[in-house]
Amino acid sequence: MINNKILSLVGLATKAGKIVSGEFSTEKSVKSGKGFLVLVAEDASDNTKKKFRNMCEYYEVPIYFIADKENLGRAMGKEFRASVAIQDENFAVALLRELEKNQ
Repeated sequence: MINNKILSLVGLATKAGKIVSGEFSTEKSVKSGKGFLVLVAEDASDNTKKKFRNMCEYYEVPIYFIADKENLGRAMGKEFRASVAIQDENFAVALLRELEKNQ
């Protein structure tokens, strides 16, 4: 089960304007070097997961599969979200710390 601290950090980063979401924006963020961390919903399509896994590996951006589209979106105060990129190093570090605890 995904820990709420992770989703609340996603919410904080969203309020701070340090997150982009949706497939296109997430991809652009990674490819432009602005994304420090990518989060993909566990219930995203296999195609989406594979695409982001390969892209993040290539660009050396950490990627985690967490929660589901509904909870990921809700954490951001939005509808369903399958993917988000964290564009702030401090938020990314804080999230990685929590994510590693949950492994």
